[in-house]
Amino acid sequence: MSEKSPNLFSNTSHAPLAEKLRPKTLDDFSGQEHILGEGKILRRIIESDRIIPMIFWGPPGCGKTTLAKIIAEKTASEFIFFSAVTGGVADARKIIEEARRTLELYAKRTILFIDEIHRFNKSQQDLLLPYVENGTVIMIGATTENPSFQVNAPLLSRARVFHFREHAQEDLTKLLKRAVKLINANLALYFPKLASLGEVKKITINKAALETISELCEGDARDAYNVLELAIISANLTDGKITIDKNLAEESIQQKFIRYDKSADGHFDAISALHKSVRASQPDASLHYLARMLEAGEEPLYIVRRLIRCASEDIGLADPFALVLACSTMEAVKMLGMPECNLAVVELVIYLSNAPKSRAVDDAYALAKDDVVNKRLEPVPLVIRNAPTKLMQGFGFGKGYQMYTDESYLPENLKDKKYWRKPGE
Repeated sequence: MSEKSPNLFSNTSHAPLAEKLRPKTLDDFSGQEHILGEGKILRRIIESDRIIPMIFWGPPGCGKTTLAKIIAEKTASEFIFFSAVTGGVADARKIIEEARRTLELYAKRTILFIDEIHRFNKSQQDLLLPYVENGTVIMIGATTENPSFQVNAPLLSRARVFHFREHAQEDLTKLLKRAVKLINANLALYFPKLASLGEVKKITINKAALETISELCEGDARDAYNVLELAIISANLTDGKITIDKNLAEESIQQKFIRYDKSADGHFDAISALHKSVRASQPDASLHYLARMLEAGEEPLYIVRRLIRCASEDIGLADPFALVLACSTMEAVKMLGMPECNLAVVELVIYLSNAPKSRAVDDAYALAKDDVVNKRLEPVPLVIRNAPTKLMQGFGFGKGYQMYTDESYLPENLKDKKYWRKPGE
């Protein structure tokens, strides 16, 4: 589905607080200083109204859609909001045709904002390509998924990717303070039912509550606003005041939601962080990332498979028991399952983190592989060839073979090569 820009800031009474509190100007926008700070390229593009094809990539609640709506208010171009979740090819074709006519008749360009562009499949993205290329539409896509994997390469090459980051805790605190100030200034706009009672004079939120919400919402402004909204409507009214304290904030949050998608970037980031922490012999960091994954519901067998690789790649023969323990842990995980197997995995992570490290095995194989891939593969020396028949023996297969010898058994062109070096050599 799509909608024209005049409806983008509708503040209906039933809209959630997060929608009503969306900043409408760049000056009110908080966070993303690395791309929107004074003098930064994205800010200059928006302020000069020279919008180019762009993709906003970042986690939920970091301001991607909000920024698009700010652009909608500032631009002289036609602005159309399109949801890749609810809209289809027919809707997209209709929008493109309208954009083409607007350009031909009024020399006015159309900015097409596609929310959740990663929901478009390859053919849907291919539909956009020629119209983005010839300038019929200026595409702005928003995605929580890595565009390197979710956006077609030809479309990606025609757009500038801007990486949005999670809001810092101080950003969320700032946004919450601003929200309370706005609500107090116009309660009827943000909480019409409360205002109709005529009893609420002031809403306050103490420092401990601010810290609790801004910490546990983990950079998601929308989530923080939702918590604030629930706290306000569920608070007790005392002498015309609503006071949000730490207890009320925690109650409104209920149980912290661990942000983790087993099929997206967070999944690969977490397993990479675990492996690199074990490799660096940092048991505390290793345990942190392990807990993130297990408590979010990650498949423990997936984790242990990576740890088996870690045992052979980063520890190797510096401690051969590491691989034995890793394989034994996999059997324990298969037998017990979660949550009973969690401590077996914890034991393995601690052991691997503290084990001596050596990449000699990995390095040796890498050298051997490089020669196999990049050098001529000369025949296996006759002395070590199999000789099961007299005919083969007659041709010299296996002749002179000795079980223990210092003679090189490598092919002739590699006979002086040395792949394996003991740790410390």
